Amino acid sequence: MYKSGAKQYQQVNVTSEVLDADPHRLIQLLMEAALTRMAQSKGAIERKDMEEKAKLLGRVGEIIQTLQSSLDHQSGGDIASNLDRLYDYMIRRLLEATRHNDVDMIDEIMGLMLEVKTGWDGIREEYLRGAHGGQVSTDNSDSGRLGSTISA
Repeated sequence: MYKSGAKQYQQVNVTSEVLDADPHRLIQLLMEAALTRMAQSKGAIERKDMEEKAKLLGRVGEIIQTLQSSLDHQSGGDIASNLDRLYDYMIRRLLEATRHNDVDMIDEIMGLMLEVKTGWDGIREEYLRGAHGGQVSTDNSDSGRLGSTISA
């Protein structure tokens, strides 16, 4: 009974965060979700729970494809092109990791995603300044947080 209530609370919390998020924050949430799912998939591999591993890594693939499809090639220039190639590489490595149950490949993908996320997190203040006419909120309560409850 408690687990069910906790899960419902968690879902409401996630839904609320997504509904309140600006476009920049939504990308952060997707990256956090991908990192969380990859960490969970490593645990599933160690437990030999291949069904759970497949479900989690399948969701990571969907998230990476969503990130890839959200790239703005017209205004993003070389950065968008480079990210497009990187996301493509990550998807291919993810398929290999899934097929071979390779935790090291998952670690590699996590490292790449974390590097992209760190850069994305670094431009948060610049984004907010542009979105709010030069005024930036000083509330950094969620910056740099790896939310394990995101179910994107």
